This record gives sequence, C-alpha cells and structure tokens, in this order.
Amino acid sequence: MDILIRPAVPADYEPLGGITAQAYLQDGLLLFGESDWYLEELKDVAKRASAADVLVATENDDILGGVTFVPSGGPLADLARPGEAEIRMLAVAHVARGRGIGQALVQACVDRASGTATGVVLCTQPTMHTAHRIYERLGFTRAPERDWNPIPGDDFTLLTYELTLSTTRR
Repeated sequence: MDILIRPAVPADYEPLGGITAQAYLQDGLLLFGESDWYLEELKDVAKRASAADVLVATENDDILGGVTFVPSGGPLADLARPGEAEIRMLAVAHVARGRGIGQALVQACVDRASGTATGVVLCTQPTMHTAHRIYERLGFTRAPERDWNPIPGDDFTLLTYELTLSTTRR
C-alpha cells in the first residue's frame, strides 16, 4: 500500500466532500437519506478545514478518504473535554475499503494528538462495526457514560470511544 496521509488542500475539498457524503449514504448512516440535513455538513469540507485539520488519504494523487481532526479546544468538538482532541467524519471511498486506509487516517489523528492532548475521543453510530474494530485495534475503548443524543427528542444515540494518551508519548 503506497498511501499518503496529508493535510487537505482546497482542491481536495469537493472530492472529499463527495466521498464522505457517499460513504454515509451508501452505508445507510443518514436517517433521511438524500434529504438529511447532515448531508450538506458532510459535503462542506471547506467549512471544516477553516476550524479544524482535515486530512486526506491519497494514492497517485487520487483521494481515497479523509478525516477531520479537532485539536484540543477546537470549535468543531462535539464531546471532547478540556485537553482532549476529537476525530470526526472519517470516510473511505467504497472502492478503496479493506486496504487499511481508515486505520491509517485514525492513526494519523492519534499521532497529531500525541504531545498536545491527554486523549482522543470520537463518536460513532452503533451500526459502524468495521469502524469500531479499527478503533479497538488502535487501543480505543468504549465510554458508554459519554454516549450522547445529537438530536434532542429522538432515539438516535451516538456511541463514544476514547483513547488515553500516556505521558510517555507526549
């Protein structure tokens, strides 16, 4: 695998937005499909990049996936506590799955957090079993006490995973 993980540049925003939106749609992760309000958020990589670090996985200049890394104290954090970094919107193109790209993107986020954060946190949908395995392989553990409901009054609950970074790594 000759995959490069690098910061996204403006030319990456539209293709990464498409990959992210399609990943969520094709995996049935949007409650209202094409009419889900969150679809526009997934497509808007420029907005995320203005407030967080967006990383892309590329091979021969083709974008295969991406992730949003929110440093400690970043405005896009949904559930990070003081000192924690957060991972959001991990997506890999369907044609590129099974090659370790998702794991490489998550590891790149952990590497970025090392030395600046006490831990890394993320939320995931209960049906994202492949992603759960990636997180667990990298040492993340479930934190059910931090699970949350982003849509008040709805039964939609996001699961929380966390990774404590050792002081020897920082």
